[in-house]
Amino acid sequence: MILDLLFPNRCLHCNRIIEAELLICNLCFNQINFMHYDYSENNPVKEKCKLLFPIENAYSLIQFEEESLSRKIIHELKYRNREITGKILAEWATERLDFKDQKPDLIASVPLHPKKLRERGYNQLHLFTETLSKFYEIPFDHHLIQRNHYSKAQALKDKQHRIDTINTFSITKPVTGKHILLIDDVFTTGNTVSSISWEILNAGDNKVSVLVMAMDV
Repeated sequence: MILDLLFPNRCLHCNRIIEAELLICNLCFNQINFMHYDYSENNPVKEKCKLLFPIENAYSLIQFEEESLSRKIIHELKYRNREITGKILAEWATERLDFKDQKPDLIASVPLHPKKLRERGYNQLHLFTETLSKFYEIPFDHHLIQRNHYSKAQALKDKQHRIDTINTFSITKPVTGKHILLIDDVFTTGNTVSSISWEILNAGDNKVSVLVMAMDV
């Protein structure tokens, strides 16, 4: 209670004091650019994925724009040690995402290399994944996908390094006949989800859908 008084939680956008479990105030919430389309319809994420690998469905929660509130939210999650942001984003997703009759069998998220995990202290996708898993009653597996090489943050790579994802990931256990929902934070070139998706598809008679927190537009 004393810490709350001395260091109150403030809105990421306007700096107004807000409740401890919130990221932004009600006034600023309307400035988030949510992407309003259905999971199963054609949309920008699905269209880009189609160019890279066979995709079932795709969904992005928000737009990741330069100097935007959405960008601040993602950076709060990834670089400022606010892991709870993943849970908040997942709760926003559950208010908007309806799988209808195309509910996946399993949720898996893009992994961090063990060295990066030690540096950050948490995988920014795990709490997001676990919150979705509980709400939709879909099992998750944090260990299905393995990152084979340590690399710097995607945002810091040049374009050529972003494209070079060969042998970056592998599947750690047999998986076949599953519809897997792959989770990532920001969709940029799509090469990360493409690399993982091909590993999943080549592992057996599997299908892949993609859900990202934000799409770089």
